[in-house]
Order: sequence, then structure tokens, then C-alpha cells
Amino acid sequence: MLTITPEPLTKEAFAPYGDVLEAPVEKGRLYYEDGLGNGRPDAWASLFLSCATPVAELPLDATVMERHEFSSQTFVPLAPTRWVVMVAPHGADGGPDMSRARAFLPAPGQGITYRMNVWHHPNTVFGAPAQFAVFMWRDGGKGDEEFFTLPEPVKIAG
Repeated sequence: MLTITPEPLTKEAFAPYGDVLEAPVEKGRLYYEDGLGNGRPDAWASLFLSCATPVAELPLDATVMERHEFSSQTFVPLAPTRWVVMVAPHGADGGPDMSRARAFLPAPGQGITYRMNVWHHPNTVFGAPAQFAVFMWRDGGKGDEEFFTLPEPVKIAG
């Protein structure tokens, strides 16, 4: 079984997959709109709140990846949250290339935006349920989301 060790989430490390969002430390605003992508002219902006049920702790066996081919997807935790982010580039078969997957552990106060068409593990939190504000573009069609069952689990190390 392939094992991936999570690393701290940094803007530089996550740049191939999207943006790291951090609240300003001084009075003012930081805009993250450049990372918001919509590949369908008839899609609408969709902002929703979600609650993620926790898994116990790492290690975790990942069995599914997902992507939003025509939309970026943003996750902003609504309170300090322990969570893991796993991403993978495209493989030759059109699914995720898990041999090149990476996992990240966001620090308190960090959110992320996945670029359009980025394979990622479903939102996974630890210890306690966690609420997120989620933004993406939808048109109600098949391209809104795609799930891929991995041929064998990938372990995210603890």
C-alpha cells in the first residue's frame, strides 16, 4: 500500500493545486478571487455551509478521490479545525495519479481553493465535527463533481 506523509500546508507547496487562504493579521482585506475558476458560461456561483463528520485520527486509508472539472472549489473552516488535504495530478488513465499524490495539514485559520479539475480527497477532519463555508460554480450537470474509487487504498500517515 502506498503511504503519503502529510506536510505543513504552505502557499509554495500547494501552488500547483490551488491557493492557500489566510486571514489578514492587520486591519484590512486580502482578496483571493484570482483562484476562483469557472469553465462553464451557464454555471452559477454556489456558496454553501457544510459539516464534516470526523475520522478518529491519522493514519487514514483513502479510497476515493474527486474533482470538479469545470469549477474551482474553496473551503474555509468556520472555527479552528484539524483537517487534512490530499491532492493528485492526472494520471494516464484520466483518473488521479496517486504515485504523485501529496497530503497537507492546514494550520489553524487556513483555508484552500482547489483549481478547476484538480483531483482531491473528500474533506476530512479529525477529532470533532467541523463546519466549512464552501464556494464553487455549478450548473446542475454531471460536470459539477466526479468521484473516482481508487484501485487500492492510499494511506495518509499519522
